[in-house]
Amino acid sequence: MDLGDYYRLLGLRSGASFAEVKASYRRLAQQYHPDINPNDIKAKDKFIALTEAYKVLLTVVPSEEIAQPSSNSSRFRRDATASTPSEKAPTTTVTVEKPPTPKPPNLVEIEQRLKWKTYEQLQRFLKERRFPQAIALAEALAARLPTDTEVRQWQAVAYQIWGRALISEHQLLKARIYLKKALKTDPNNKTLSLEVQRDFQKLEQLY
Repeated sequence: MDLGDYYRLLGLRSGASFAEVKASYRRLAQQYHPDINPNDIKAKDKFIALTEAYKVLLTVVPSEEIAQPSSNSSRFRRDATASTPSEKAPTTTVTVEKPPTPKPPNLVEIEQRLKWKTYEQLQRFLKERRFPQAIALAEALAARLPTDTEVRQWQAVAYQIWGRALISEHQLLKARIYLKKALKTDPNNKTLSLEVQRDFQKLEQLY
């Protein structure tokens, strides 16, 4: 896809500002988040596509737009000063505007890019059923961003998915451990809690 496609995917016009990209992504990501739409493959694919578009646009849309006076406005000020009648020659004070100093990469922005790259890798591991790698990745990201609620949700979902896989493999004791970890990791997630309770019921039936 080209940049125009990424903008359209987020419901924006080409050339939208950084703030517009960020706001639109947050709104749509919340709408299509897998936790909000469990078992909805279309919503999951939409969420992944939105995340990819957001990541690409982060690299091309400046995070801060600095308005600089145009050459026309500068000339207008000079002309206006020159046309003002005065008995004495006017004293012109020229203010030289320094160009904006390039800012170092914002630490928060770097952390966010790392977060979403890790999320994509986590999704690949889960899709490929590489559960130990997925769990290790989720735990490492949670250790780096311990206060991030989204990261905590991803970690809990990874625990639950592995727990379900262990049920299908009849590793029931191990499955119970990871389902309990899912609840403990994200205890306020009602959707996750209901799903894990159903998983526990399935466990009880198999015992």
